[in-house]
Amino acid sequence: MIVSAVSDMPAPLTLAIALSGVFLIAFMKGAFGGGFAIVGIPLLSLAMDPIAAGALLAPLFVVMDITALRYWRPNTWSRVDLAMLLPALVAGIGLGYFALRDLDRHAIEVVMGLVTLVFAAIWFLGGGEVRPRPRSTPKAVLAGLSSGVTTMVAHSGGPPLAMYLLPLGMSKALYAGTTSLFFTVGNLLKAGPWLVLATPSKSLWMLMALCAPAVPAGVWAGWRLHERLDQRTLYRTCYAILVVTAAKLLWDGLAGYVRP
Repeated sequence: MIVSAVSDMPAPLTLAIALSGVFLIAFMKGAFGGGFAIVGIPLLSLAMDPIAAGALLAPLFVVMDITALRYWRPNTWSRVDLAMLLPALVAGIGLGYFALRDLDRHAIEVVMGLVTLVFAAIWFLGGGEVRPRPRSTPKAVLAGLSSGVTTMVAHSGGPPLAMYLLPLGMSKALYAGTTSLFFTVGNLLKAGPWLVLATPSKSLWMLMALCAPAVPAGVWAGWRLHERLDQRTLYRTCYAILVVTAAKLLWDGLAGYVRP
């Protein structure tokens, strides 16, 4: 069991950094439905170690999901895709728990980062057009399983799910709503295991409570941005974010082998 600790930097600065990170992640949740939490983790890591950041975020993700469901209602969920994705997600989170506890998480980060970069590069090199492709049950199962593992290991389940959903050419609301519900289920399932693996200190619980008000503000701001994006812009933005998250995953994985 790992005990989470906040850094020794001044409390106001720690709070400011944590609030900024939580707001950014909530903003991404509102704009794109979730799955891009890793974008805010580097910011949180300035104030605490990555395990503490994970423990801080696990319950806050649930608050974000409940808030986001106000905007991403059942008519924005692709039930046919969720029926294939969610059982695999549950299995993936179970595998991710043991990977986080026993296996080399850095290898998972390197592989997922490389695969995602190649996927995004192919799309951009192909002209960045949305060309709908047929559904595939094997691809959906693989995406759900991979997303479950990576969301448990590194709070970065977005890339595998996006690699399955984006080629389907969904409407922007259907894409965001399906992603939002997918990660609502995932975050509810992984909150308990994360709190078992990383026991938050009293100061971290206090920080969590102080950051909670940033969640509805961030989700609302992201949702307003989503309304203003056209379909092509949203897809290009999602692929660009994929590049950022993949690069961060790759960096974290490689750095894990360099650090003493």
